[in-house]
Amino acid sequence: MTRDLFSSFLASESIFKNKEVLRHSYIPDVLPHREEQINEIASILASALRGETPSNIFIYGKTGTGKTAVTRYVGKELHRAGKEKGKPTHFVYINCEVVDTQYRILQNIANHFIGEWTERIPFTGWPTDEVYAKLREMMEKARGVVVIVLDEVDKLKGDEVLYNLSRLNTDLDNAKASVIGISNDLKFTEFLDPRVKSSMGEENLIFPPYNADQLKDILDQRAQMALKENTLDEPVVPLCSAYAAQEHGDARRALDLFRVAAELAERDGLKRIVEKHVRRAQNKIELDRVTEVVRTLPTQSKLVLISIIVGERIQDNITPLTTGEVYSIYKELASSVGIDHLTQRRITDLVSELDMLGIVTARVISKGRYGRTRHIRMSTSIDKTTEVLDEDDLLRGLARYRPKIQTRLL
Repeated sequence: MTRDLFSSFLASESIFKNKEVLRHSYIPDVLPHREEQINEIASILASALRGETPSNIFIYGKTGTGKTAVTRYVGKELHRAGKEKGKPTHFVYINCEVVDTQYRILQNIANHFIGEWTERIPFTGWPTDEVYAKLREMMEKARGVVVIVLDEVDKLKGDEVLYNLSRLNTDLDNAKASVIGISNDLKFTEFLDPRVKSSMGEENLIFPPYNADQLKDILDQRAQMALKENTLDEPVVPLCSAYAAQEHGDARRALDLFRVAAELAERDGLKRIVEKHVRRAQNKIELDRVTEVVRTLPTQSKLVLISIIVGERIQDNITPLTTGEVYSIYKELASSVGIDHLTQRRITDLVSELDMLGIVTARVISKGRYGRTRHIRMSTSIDKTTEVLDEDDLLRGLARYRPKIQTRLL
């Protein structure tokens, strides 16, 4: 006899009309409190509808301030207007956290123009110059204006691709290109090659964080679309908004909190979301985000993470750490607990893994003829991360260690 594992969870009626509305990827027809930013980007890109080259744009702002949603919304409207006016406009969106090398960026843009008359560029295997030449050929055949959006542009490995994209217009006759870079890092362009900086940074926009009232309006809009009637207690939306406003006005955080609260109510078999579900959701998200990831790290990865925490405490979080500084601390900590230390190259790999997990940020910085290094910072709460690391008997208290090499870091 087989057991229907899911029947009990499906027995009660769902409180959702459309849960996908509460996802970050959903872009509504109206974006509350971003009219000014929408109009500003639209005014810059409007020249594409006259067949002219729009200025390149860098958009900055903290996570959850609507940068991606606004850009994609304006891009969708630009493409629609181009069709109506008979002006070819193409909008290519790339997340550089996923696609982060020059080859992959050029390949993704080129493959946007795939048709019966051309072959798809493979995932790997071609010389980069050949991919660039193919991209130019495809854009020339497609004609019109191509707006290329590089979201999380600071995650790119090197700035060669930005240089190539900045010179695209000089190599094109029948097509034009404009680049929009989106970043959480206000200082991102400071580390770019001067040639790239001068040609790319034509327009700069900064998205301010949302306040609690603005977040409430956003959640009210989404709740109306996502939930069935009479499923929401009045204090729920203001509470979610207040929590998210404390997290630097992060609309993504507000949406996550609201969605998880609704899911918890539904799992409880209730037909109404109440305040306690928001408080449980807040605890669950915080726990899930840091605790589980850090707790399940291998010992060597934990030791690298502790080295970064120790380094930040020594430097009072004033300047970022370099790979060499982290490695010096790591070797001393490894010796203090009797663990064989790994090579610096392996530690660099472990730092990259921590970066991918979102626990630290590790940005490659060019030092010109002196090569490259990484600027490493914690991106999660040092105190909360330390609490989780202290659960490991071998490493307990190590994050508060004062290494002998600290004078070299100061």
